[in-house]
Amino acid sequence: MPIVCNELLGRPLLKIYQDTDGFNFSLDSMLLADFASVGAKTAKICDLCTGNAPIPLYLTLRTKAHIIGVEIQKESWELAKRSVDENHLSKQIALYHENLIGISDIIGKRQFDLVTCNPPFFKIGAHQLNPLDRKAIARHELFATLEDIVREAAVLLRPKGKFAMVHRPERLTEILDVFRKYRIEPKRLRFVYPKINGKCNHILIEGIKDAKAGNLVVLPPLFVFESNDKWTEEVLKIYNYTKE
Repeated sequence: MPIVCNELLGRPLLKIYQDTDGFNFSLDSMLLADFASVGAKTAKICDLCTGNAPIPLYLTLRTKAHIIGVEIQKESWELAKRSVDENHLSKQIALYHENLIGISDIIGKRQFDLVTCNPPFFKIGAHQLNPLDRKAIARHELFATLEDIVREAAVLLRPKGKFAMVHRPERLTEILDVFRKYRIEPKRLRFVYPKINGKCNHILIEGIKDAKAGNLVVLPPLFVFESNDKWTEEVLKIYNYTKE
């Protein structure tokens, strides 16, 4: 398991440990961490499927809230712990090596202002499983389904708390149905495109627990690359890089 320590985006003072053979963090985690609503009153955050903790690490740049990360894979959890220790963030970030199903029994029900999740995108059988178990678990619903995740988020959230998730556009109607089943009303939606003429490949969605139905805001589309294959200004800003 070759381990490397990289900068988290263009931020030299924030380090993240990664396994070059494993499933490393990607742009979608950073887009979610930037998209999620964090305000002055946000005091407690839980990140489900935290992996090696890119979302909690990024969120420390936006808030002083206490952040909990939950990860079922021991290798990813250990890397996350190393990153938290490396960045001296153990007072702000706590990490749990647990299955997210039932995590509210451990960390508390109706306690959180914000829950985030970059979940496995694919149903079992929808795609050929990766022979490396760690990658299969990260990409496929082997230990938790979309409904499991939304149900647990609903239990974790206080009334009017927010749940933000990144997912695939082909599952949008299912996501909307499951959100409402567990009384999380969709309020913000953004479509992510690789290029201006490309097909949408990710969605960012946020709902509010026990909010009134309606008033879903569809935000302007987010384009990742310019026509010349360079990152757009918005993505560069998230990455804290200067455009060449």
